[in-house]
Amino acid sequence: MVESRGHRTQAQRREQTRRALLDATVDCLVELGYARTSMQEICSRAGVSKGAAQHHFTDKAELMAAAVEHLTTKRMTALAESLGKLPRGADAIPAAIDMLWAGYSGALATASTELWIAARTDPALRAAIRPVDRAMGRSALASIKAIAEDLPADQVETLFWLTVNLTRGLALDAELGGAPARRKQLLEEWKRVAVQHASEG
Repeated sequence: MVESRGHRTQAQRREQTRRALLDATVDCLVELGYARTSMQEICSRAGVSKGAAQHHFTDKAELMAAAVEHLTTKRMTALAESLGKLPRGADAIPAAIDMLWAGYSGALATASTELWIAARTDPALRAAIRPVDRAMGRSALASIKAIAEDLPADQVETLFWLTVNLTRGLALDAELGGAPARRKQLLEEWKRVAVQHASEG
């Protein structure tokens, strides 16, 4: 019984170390950018030795992908909980757009943008983060389809991907210092168009 308790404690410590590394990685990406984010800086912020970090992640690309997945999982969990409170069908579209914007902007957008720019010339990083990005999209789409089950599936998917790409573009606009009022206006216009499209479908 004591051994079992000790084993759980060791597992908890491993998970705590892993989580500290992931949180520190996201913080570094947001604050420093990919180019200035080093394993040494991540380990320092996480309070973890470089040797201990290598027990969890074999290289920087793996750690970067895991960090975005970590942040994505938290965002998607919150998104799923929020979507569960929405009305069904076309009535949920405006709120769903707001929630997707919240999910695809902020720290997640900043960290993801840093990684995708770096991944353009880094095949290992690109291979590591591509499946994470795709999994995020599939998870969010499944949640949206669940609340829009009375709408045609292909229509929901089209509206979803249009929303995702719009919100990603707006998130980049925010990173570049674009006007918040303009982003709000574009989101409101897209809600109007999306609702109209759903009602015509």
